[in-house]
Amino acid sequence: MGKSNFAVFVDLENAGAKESMLRSIIEKVKIRGDILLGKVYGYTDRYSELKECLLSNTFFVVPSLRYGKNQKNNLDIQLVIDAMEVAYTNPLIDSFCIVSGDSDYTPLVGKLKTMGKTVLGISRSEVASSIFINACNEFVFLESVAAKKPPKQKKGERIVDGDLNELISQVETIVEDQDEEQMYASELKDTLMRLRPDFEERSYGCATFGKLIALITSKSEKLCSWTEASSLMIGLSGAEESANKMDKTNWLPAFQAALDRFKAEGFERINPSILKSTIQADYPNFDERTIGFKRFSDVMKELEKQGLLRVEMDEAHTMLLKIC
Repeated sequence: MGKSNFAVFVDLENAGAKESMLRSIIEKVKIRGDILLGKVYGYTDRYSELKECLLSNTFFVVPSLRYGKNQKNNLDIQLVIDAMEVAYTNPLIDSFCIVSGDSDYTPLVGKLKTMGKTVLGISRSEVASSIFINACNEFVFLESVAAKKPPKQKKGERIVDGDLNELISQVETIVEDQDEEQMYASELKDTLMRLRPDFEERSYGCATFGKLIALITSKSEKLCSWTEASSLMIGLSGAEESANKMDKTNWLPAFQAALDRFKAEGFERINPSILKSTIQADYPNFDERTIGFKRFSDVMKELEKQGLLRVEMDEAHTMLLKIC
């Protein structure tokens, strides 16, 4: 899934203006891409608890000036003007997030979409207009982005520097937000870096991100990981079930089918690593040990016994497989 560059416009009165809610909104957007510009409208001293969150995310503040009966309308108009200015002057921004459910913003959404922009709407369900909801490319209710409670830490479980339970909860949210409820581990790390610029595997006692993925999936009831075409994947439990599975009952026909494909394409000899990567692409769960072998070379020996190939060595003493 491609990542977008967002401009975020928040109507504080509509959003409810709680710090936890604002942080959840920002997290929801950052899962989808980078926030290049953020503005909040209607700020007053009663929202002072938002200061740290706004400053740390470089949001601009449009204060609420108390004059006249149409104060709310004035802020709505200012939000529309600012959004259109960004749309016309900043070509880097391809997506807009409008945190409001006010139907008055529907023409703005329509105009942004005609300019090729994607619009994400976020609002409390009780104030969300069905017209505005249907106009957006995607709409999320604030209740569904409220911060989740992290899973309880097991007795005797030691966390190094980072809060593993909090990280697990965040990763679950990120994965659940993917269209196919799965993603490459490298994409997950990029997303975590956007959400947490100081993110580091070692904070959780892991030397590599792959080891951190293994730790997370071992602690989470929702997540699992697997290898697909030599790439580490993470998804909701059951997401990998759609992939082909290899076991002791079907491994031989699977290898025979792969060798037949190579032969049909005109190959007489292939490198063992090419055969292995082909099998891994067809069967993401492939592991020599699950089919009864310690090493891939042991698999080659068995295939040779079955008459499917012959192991040869070239002049450079490199192993080649002659397809029979």
